[in-house]
Amino acid sequence: MALRRHSRVQFLFFLIFLFLEERKNMYINIIRSSVRDVVAICDDDLLGKKFEEGKAQLNVQENFYAGEKKSREEVLELIDFYKKEDATFNVVGEDSVALMKEMGIISDESVGSIDSIPFCLVLM
Repeated sequence: MALRRHSRVQFLFFLIFLFLEERKNMYINIIRSSVRDVVAICDDDLLGKKFEEGKAQLNVQENFYAGEKKSREEVLELIDFYKKEDATFNVVGEDSVALMKEMGIISDESVGSIDSIPFCLVLM
């Protein structure tokens, strides 16, 4: 009986894990130029939305951010590659900004916020 209950709890945690991992998807768009590449990253649930706070505005436009939808791990690999290439990063959203912090590229002081949506701009 205890084994069955334990299995149910494990299954419930597995479902929660899958749900949370789904939320970790992001859009990443690599904009190439002759000077340096621009890497635009945003949480998938923010794409196409506009945020305002006073006179400040954050517009997560599809034509800039919508490249490819990638998993957290794929985005980590791309960030690691492009930071070595001296790219510029434009990052919006809790999960996306957290990746930049996790990689040691930015600190809390580097993060702005508009309407509770974190963002950062990084020139390597």
